[in-house]
Amino acid sequence: MARRQVGSSRRLVDSGIPFAGSLHSKSRSSPLLSVVLVLLGAVLLICFAYGSGLFGRKVEAFSKVEGDFSCTLEVQRALPVLKKAYGDSMHKVLHVGPDTCSVVSQLLKEEETEAWGVEPYDIEDADRSCKRLVRKGFVRVADIKFPLPYRPKSFSLVIVSDSLDYLSPKYLNRTLPDLARVSADSIVIFTGFPSKQKAKVGEVSKFGRPPKMRSSSWWIRFFMQMSLEENESASKKFEQAASKRSYEPGCQVFHLKSYH
Repeated sequence: MARRQVGSSRRLVDSGIPFAGSLHSKSRSSPLLSVVLVLLGAVLLICFAYGSGLFGRKVEAFSKVEGDFSCTLEVQRALPVLKKAYGDSMHKVLHVGPDTCSVVSQLLKEEETEAWGVEPYDIEDADRSCKRLVRKGFVRVADIKFPLPYRPKSFSLVIVSDSLDYLSPKYLNRTLPDLARVSADSIVIFTGFPSKQKAKVGEVSKFGRPPKMRSSSWWIRFFMQMSLEENESASKKFEQAASKRSYEPGCQVFHLKSYH
């Protein structure tokens, strides 16, 4: 009986009649149709959720850098607060960190704001807009373990994210003073919280070492060793602006004065 049904379907297909398979018994078509409808419904639900922003905040919390939580994205969230805290110092900004193109692009949209970026890692996978910024000289690829290609006090404000966590104290002793060298007024450093962020295998292979998430007390002692003082005025303004906007940083934020 089963062979005759298959043979009948084949003859109908050969004769040019479409959907010949639909002439099979309901016992065979109904389960398959149900599975297809369930899968289709699940896909539509996921698309709707992403499109409507249900998962927007979670997606925003992840970086292009191997999918881990990013302090560079935190910088983008904090830009309105930083603008309130630093005022005129936001007119000439240097950002140092992975995915710097996104920060520079956002800053360049602001009126009377000049912005440049230093990408410490490879940008082979960068999009066209990022490579355009590199060609125009707004973004440079440079190893921050060595002196930056800028003159002293070239920028009123230097913002650093997702970079210092990957450096050992040996290189921090060189890099941090150099960041202060190119800053005329202030330095803002975004670093990860201890035990909150974990490196993935891809990050170790890309950056050469897993990130070292250090405590605020460790950083404060290190800043003192480097003779870098806290910018108390900017820090208070940042806290006030953050409170008004109900903004809570997802990373540690340090406000430092430049060398004078």
